[in-house]
Amino acid sequence: MGRLDGKRAVITGGAGGIGVAAAKLFVAEGARVLLVDRDQAALQRAARDVGAAWCAADVSDAAATKAYVAKAVQELGGIDVALLNAGIEGQVKPIAEMPVEVFDQVMAVNARGVFLGLKEIMPQMKNTGGGSIVITSSIAGLRGGPGIAPYIASKHAAVGLMRTAALEGAPDNIRVNTVNPAPIDTRMIESLEKQRYPDDPQKARRGWLDRIPARRYGTPEEVARLMLFLASDESGYCSGGTYLIDGAMMA
Repeated sequence: MGRLDGKRAVITGGAGGIGVAAAKLFVAEGARVLLVDRDQAALQRAARDVGAAWCAADVSDAAATKAYVAKAVQELGGIDVALLNAGIEGQVKPIAEMPVEVFDQVMAVNARGVFLGLKEIMPQMKNTGGGSIVITSSIAGLRGGPGIAPYIASKHAAVGLMRTAALEGAPDNIRVNTVNPAPIDTRMIESLEKQRYPDDPQKARRGWLDRIPARRYGTPEEVARLMLFLASDESGYCSGGTYLIDGAMMA
């Protein structure tokens, strides 16, 4: 018996490190999965590797969101679990130097993409008796951080959307939560390290590790295991929560 036997799951950001790790785990636990990403080549490779269906889409686009949700309903027969995981980091600059278009792009993917996903997926879940939605926020959604204002703002927005959706979804048996990781060893953190110190990215890593009591970055697989718990019926009374996976960084 798998922990997701019979569940139908959609994972956005499905070609990225956390998305792929979650897809592998969900499939292994019995779910049928549709991966969504805008990088079609990487998406096809990921879907082939994990044994999932796929749909190339820009999550910040309303029509594309409708299309991937429709594809999920067509391919899977419905949606029981949604990981709204797509996200971008933007640039590392102080607010006064941050290009407006970078702010808009990060907010479009990280906040508007979550809103659109909730808007289209929640009615589908209501029609089939409920489900679980897991949104990838960050410790950046719970605190400030210099140089990454668009990312900070977008991840705070994800928490606000989650709390509102949890309240609205509760009467229809729809649970909504965020996972809030500290730095995870993925392409995104490598990009941020290189932007902070182009000549010595390891300096950025050492700085972060100094602030993480566990003295390491997390792994995508560790985040996926938390997502699995929130996706499964084991977390049936969990909704409206921010779930840290941070090596005690916020403590």
